[in-house]
Amino acid sequence: MTIAIRATIVGKVQGVFFRASTLEQAQALNIAGSVENLDDGGVQLVAQGDQANVEALLRWCHHGSPDAEVREVHVRTLDVDESRTAFRVLR
Repeated sequence: MTIAIRATIVGKVQGVFFRASTLEQAQALNIAGSVENLDDGGVQLVAQGDQANVEALLRWCHHGSPDAEVREVHVRTLDVDESRTAFRVLR
């Protein structure tokens, strides 16, 4: 079953290769969407794909890249959007 989510990751997640590592994880899991830095120091993830794979990426987001210090992960469900076909780093 295909699902889509938006997650906000809070903590020390900028400047620690979080986005690049998320890109690698998402591509390995065949997930479409994006990851970007937020002005408040967090990171926003949009992920769409097989439910098990999206859940695996969310579990990874709870610790992130080796130098990240994740404090919180807030998740909400999105509508599946067939135009999401690849995973990108936005900013």
